[in-house]
Amino acid sequence: MNRLSLNQKTVNGLGLAQAVDACARFGIGSIGVWREPLHEFGVERGVELVRASGLRVSSLCRGGFFTRPDRDEALADNRAAIDETAALGADCLVLVVGGLPAGSRDLPGTRERVRSVLAELVPQAADLGVRLALEPMHPIYCADRGVLSTLGQALDLAEEHDPSVVGVVVDTFHVWWDPDLPAQVERARGRIASFQVCDWITPLPADALLARGVMGDGHVDFRAVADLVAAAGYRGDVEVEIFNADLWAMDPDEAVALVRDRYAEHVGW
Repeated sequence: MNRLSLNQKTVNGLGLAQAVDACARFGIGSIGVWREPLHEFGVERGVELVRASGLRVSSLCRGGFFTRPDRDEALADNRAAIDETAALGADCLVLVVGGLPAGSRDLPGTRERVRSVLAELVPQAADLGVRLALEPMHPIYCADRGVLSTLGQALDLAEEHDPSVVGVVVDTFHVWWDPDLPAQVERARGRIASFQVCDWITPLPADALLARGVMGDGHVDFRAVADLVAAAGYRGDVEVEIFNADLWAMDPDEAVALVRDRYAEHVGW
């Protein structure tokens, strides 16, 4: 259980202080912080709170959305996120790179935009010791959230930079289906910045963003993916990140207990 990290979105109704308290009470040693509740609490106060708790910060979620209409706005927001990641001492800043701009069908051009914006952010990240983590997303999100749909595509961009500065996220929800996953996880050796777990459930809900299930409720072979990630040398925390309306409606303590127990049963690092 020492490697379990509770991503704040799993307990979406809790503020930062409540989420930190839940980790302490349930013996969870790490937390994945989201920027919105961090801002609501106050960044400086939040940094002090997390440091005082003794928790590791497995990630800050999220930067990215490089494809928004205003490039300067995208750069400014991500530069602020890099500063926040450094202040928290987080293992990485997760980047959800963004989908197609409104009205666009230019997927190659949009991916090139992602490459270009990423390159502008790398020097600041390197200076502050922050690792940027590109998150490939399941193809159902290509149009509106993430034009990097496979781990291979994320690695194509990451490999243009030092692995200590640009890595990738292996999220079971997004990559479990990929027939090339074993080869790409091995290719990612030294670049896996974050390992996130949740299940793929069917039927998909009307809002596909909330399609993530608790481990064991769906179709993912977690041990198989975890073995690949371990064989590739990853030794960091395992972050449970679940967007699910039914889980969010539960009593938060019951939700955390369920996540902890299912993690032990199905992942077990």
